[in-house]
Amino acid sequence: MTTQTTTAVRGGVFAVAALVAAGCASGDSILNAGNDGTRPPTPRTTAAPGAVGPGTTLSLTGRAVPTTIDLTGAAPSPAAATMPLAATTIPLGGPSGPSGFAGAAGSARPLPATAPVGYAPCPVSALDERDPAAGPVRITFWHTMTNVLEESLVALTDAYNASQDRVVVELSNQNGYEQVIDTYFQSGHADRPHLVQMPDYMVQQMADANTVVPIGACIQTENYDISALLPRALLQYQTGGVQWSMPFNVSNPVLYYNRVMFEEAGLDPDDPPLTLEELREFSEALVDSGAATFGWAVDTGIDSGGGWFLEQWFARAGLPYSDNGNGRGARSTEVLFNVPEAVDMLGFVQEMVLDGLAVNVGDNPGAQDVLLKLADPEQPAAMGITTSAGLGTVMTVLDGGLIPGLTSDDIGIGPMPGPTDTPSAIVGGASLYIVRDKGDAESAAAWDYIKYLISAESQSEWAATTGYVPVNVDAVELDPLAATYAADPRFRVAYDQVLAGADDFASVGPVLGPMREIRSVTAQMMAHIYDGTAVEDALAAATEQANLLIIDYANRN
Repeated sequence: MTTQTTTAVRGGVFAVAALVAAGCASGDSILNAGNDGTRPPTPRTTAAPGAVGPGTTLSLTGRAVPTTIDLTGAAPSPAAATMPLAATTIPLGGPSGPSGFAGAAGSARPLPATAPVGYAPCPVSALDERDPAAGPVRITFWHTMTNVLEESLVALTDAYNASQDRVVVELSNQNGYEQVIDTYFQSGHADRPHLVQMPDYMVQQMADANTVVPIGACIQTENYDISALLPRALLQYQTGGVQWSMPFNVSNPVLYYNRVMFEEAGLDPDDPPLTLEELREFSEALVDSGAATFGWAVDTGIDSGGGWFLEQWFARAGLPYSDNGNGRGARSTEVLFNVPEAVDMLGFVQEMVLDGLAVNVGDNPGAQDVLLKLADPEQPAAMGITTSAGLGTVMTVLDGGLIPGLTSDDIGIGPMPGPTDTPSAIVGGASLYIVRDKGDAESAAAWDYIKYLISAESQSEWAATTGYVPVNVDAVELDPLAATYAADPRFRVAYDQVLAGADDFASVGPVLGPMREIRSVTAQMMAHIYDGTAVEDALAAATEQANLLIIDYANRN
């Protein structure tokens, strides 16, 4: 390869990676081939009078629950971490309300037209009651989408603004999750927007800040039908018995791989590895054949492999990441990942790195370096795990010819390999929070806009152009998404991983106040493991640090 071509390859891949950093034949899926505000009452620590008490069986559906969670805050029964969500109370209305949630079964049921006790109400009728002569309500939405993802959001927002004359949404790009978090919590109430997009790991902190209107209040007050919304996506943003936000840009990790290298190694490019054992087998074939220098590119990024490999693999194996039902039955008091199963999983990956079958690309800022390694002209890796949110951007840029000799047809997408042969993944991405006390009409306007964004029509457009998972299952039957899934099953992999996930606390993943900081700890742990530190020692140190963070957070909240 000439120096000119090499430079073009590097530059082209960097362009792809930089864009991915912004977002993060048949219709069959490849699966088949900082706090403020008035603090709310602490949910689920004491029983409401005349309602529930220690050991009470909780139910969403009226069916008996096979196990119980102690509502006094004591440790749950050993099976509590794997309690079926469809038979577990995660009410939208807070600890004192009689509300119910459709749950994993997905069936709609009437919801009381009351707001959660102790939380900000959702005045859904305020738009109807507003004098039209006053003009449209203007609201500001702080979002984190850039490049292709921002273009798609702008198109949806323009369409919403043009579809009615009561609300005008003004977009304000905060240029990333870390930036929006810092800006939001460093701002006073007057400077905050009416609607804000926050990543999945901010659920507990947003709940504790009590600066938002729980989406559950809007759902209840309007008796809004949630039967078409993905239950596991909704459940990701619930804690303490309250639906805090509405999932919007849903993603999860998938396997990106070079189909050409697979063929050169004698591997079936339509049958990628599904388990960790298969990942090693494929890597051995790729390296031994000379098709690739490394089989797998791993990383230590906080918002990628370093931060969530352990979370994802624990959920895949049905293991609790933290106590009290992963923090969803009651607040977690400690992490539970220092167990033999974790030693086995992480030791397996360490051996692949030490044996030269996998290569650590480091911090992987913005998911760049994993993708860069897949097209490295000198020492390439054939596979890498990163967010499904980058799929649309990667395909668009490759088809634009930025990387000589590599087109979108050469890229395969498969489920994230894990400790079991059942493809599933924790819901990632971000959700939408309505900021409280910004005016009744403004809150109602934000809710109206949210309903537009999660409609089947909007989600069909959104998922087809970005690669995000549609939160509305009806979107799958509508064009352009239906046509996209039929023509290119790679776009459906992440969606099917959400559908395949088990309905229990462990599989939904943890909700922890210092989740952002704990991911930093586990990322450092992964770096040490890749460098050869004994897995047992690295896990023990990370567990101690994580538990200190949990204690510190509890003391501050």
